[in-house]
Amino acid sequence: MIVTRFAPSPTGLLHLGSAYSALFAWDQAQRATGRFLLRIEDIDTVRCRPEHETAMREDLAWLGLRWEEPVRRQSEHRADYAAALDRLKAKGVIYPCFCTRADIARLASAPHGTEPIYTGTCRHLSAQDVAHRQEAGQAFALRLDSAKAAALTGPLEWRDLDRGVFKADPASHGDVVLARKDIGTSYHLAVTLDDHLQGVTLVTRGEDLLPATPIHRLLQALLDLNVPDWRHHKIIRDETGERLAKRRESPSISSLRDAGETPDAIRARLGF
Repeated sequence: MIVTRFAPSPTGLLHLGSAYSALFAWDQAQRATGRFLLRIEDIDTVRCRPEHETAMREDLAWLGLRWEEPVRRQSEHRADYAAALDRLKAKGVIYPCFCTRADIARLASAPHGTEPIYTGTCRHLSAQDVAHRQEAGQAFALRLDSAKAAALTGPLEWRDLDRGVFKADPASHGDVVLARKDIGTSYHLAVTLDDHLQGVTLVTRGEDLLPATPIHRLLQALLDLNVPDWRHHKIIRDETGERLAKRRESPSISSLRDAGETPDAIRARLGF
């Protein structure tokens, strides 16, 4: 049975781009008489708000989507992510990184765009140096040693139902952050583990997240998790070609509803 999910972060109101992603996942489940899940990715306790979650749920229901209860909230499952980190520590594939954002921007390369790729500066710190920095209270993140991890797992593949089979090359993305001292996990770790624990068989998400998939495939192999199929959909853009986003104050579903739009009209505008 196909199991899909929509996993928003409640940092603002639902806009057309997020509505498209939700409808896409819901439609995939409906076509296969499968299951559709809603997950709230609220590990960022600074930016996430309960009122935004409430508004999102109201908008999704207004659009005609139905999901299974209870809804999984990442903030309620930190122990799951801590246990996964312990397993990765036991494999020797994560290490503490004390570099600041300024350090990374100065030292890193960015061949894939504007996002800098970490060069692994702290990977070579001695155990004594790490202990001294931690005892001094220096802030740190936990990074995945992607080259060492890939050597453990061997070659990996993953399948996008629209684009075909890909060879995973996680090392090309550098040593990504898996947890921060103040949060205890990261998008990469939490989303990969959540999909496994919830039995998701088809991950649907925007094509902007396609480059992250090799990292998730590597984590699946390291943690012996289920491997779903993926389907990366188009990104909804405004009339200038810019991606719709909360930070750009893109029109919200609630504002369109207040302006007299109907659920049928919005679904039709988005192609559903």
